[in-house]
Amino acid sequence: MKEIDYDLKNTIFSFIPNTAEIAFYGLLKGAEDYLSKTKVERILSWGNDVNEEKLSEMINRRVRIEKIATKDVKLRTFITEDISRNEMVQHVYDITYGTVRKNLDTLVVIDDSIIRGTTLRESIIRMLSRLEPRRIIVVSSAPQIRYPDCYGIDMSKLGEFVAFKAAMQLIKEKNMGHLLQELVEKCHELKRNNKLSCENVVRHIYKPFTVDEISKKIAQLITPEDITVPVDVIYQTIEDLHESCPTNLGDWYFTGNYPTPGGNRVVNKAFLNYMEGKNMRSY
Repeated sequence: MKEIDYDLKNTIFSFIPNTAEIAFYGLLKGAEDYLSKTKVERILSWGNDVNEEKLSEMINRRVRIEKIATKDVKLRTFITEDISRNEMVQHVYDITYGTVRKNLDTLVVIDDSIIRGTTLRESIIRMLSRLEPRRIIVVSSAPQIRYPDCYGIDMSKLGEFVAFKAAMQLIKEKNMGHLLQELVEKCHELKRNNKLSCENVVRHIYKPFTVDEISKKIAQLITPEDITVPVDVIYQTIEDLHESCPTNLGDWYFTGNYPTPGGNRVVNKAFLNYMEGKNMRSY
């Protein structure tokens, strides 16, 4: 609400991809609760200064929702081979025209998670920009995915994570290359002493930056260079994720707090693979 300046009248909510539909209903419910509370407060503030037209206009206000983007084929780019993923995502989605008022409406689209950012950059952001909204806000129901998973989901290459790319770009912009060299040396030292499982060295890459700094850099990375519509990214916080899922607290791909020593070994090997230019799994 803060990001849209509490302006529901000029905001459209939608979701991408189809797997984000359930999270979208949660977002919608929150927006509707806010609007209902606002209606009551506004009506009470009128006192006796009310008429049928004024009251009807207020009561009939709705949160604006549209199914802006749809998958026109049953494909999951997440599980597609790396070589063909970029080409595929350009042909997966179709768009609904006539719903966004050009240069007036802000378009808020919720995604279930942003891992690589490939689909957003190669297809969705470009496609949504053709509707000419005033602004695009991408909301992720998952926090920033910063670390590999090694417990059944094939996410082991650090260089593919858009959050990691954002942190590395910030390190480059701030001339902090010495930090990377120190961490490489630390990993080699741990490896020599057979202690690669003792700690997650990669966490130090993110420590110099706030979540907002990384989110802003991610927004830049997922926006094609020729797109002029402003794009922002809002991530679910880890604290709110735990509140939403109190009995499912596995968060190692967000926090780096692996439940087994093997997790630390995998993330450290993934970092060494990245720094040494090895495009291979870390397990």
